Amino acid sequence: MNDHRPVSVECPPPGSLSAVPGLAALLTDYHLCTEAEKGAPVPDASGLPDRYRRETEDPDRAFADATVLVARDGGAAVGCVVVTGPVDGAAEIKRLWTAPAARGRGVASALLGAALEQAGHAGARTVRLSVWHWRTGAVALYERLGFTVVPSWDERADLVRMERPPA
Repeated sequence: MNDHRPVSVECPPPGSLSAVPGLAALLTDYHLCTEAEKGAPVPDASGLPDRYRRETEDPDRAFADATVLVARDGGAAVGCVVVTGPVDGAAEIKRLWTAPAARGRGVASALLGAALEQAGHAGARTVRLSVWHWRTGAVALYERLGFTVVPSWDERADLVRMERPPA
């Protein structure tokens, strides 16, 4: 029997991200995990590259032109995703992260569904993302949700680029 509650996805108002309980920790975990996977582990947020550390320290400023969605289980933040506003018709999904203890419960799917809706409401004709090729579970999730691999718009090696229409 599954005794887990369904998660809820919220969209904190602009300017309030720094006050969202658990958001900074989710972003920090995302970046620390990514750096370790890239072979450049750092012990804490102070060792992150500047652009990523700024996201953890001041998400309002870092994501001023984007929408941040937070998944909650009760009061606890268990996942997040960032959706940029459309540029030339394309919105971008970034920083999708589910806390390890909440994985396997549909958190990422709920966040992606809300992100695709957000992109559609913002007028995007397509939604794109990039994912590290070693994150095979994430790639499989994106494919299940209708994303397809497309040619690169990003010069970094080891990234899979994917797109689909918004919801």
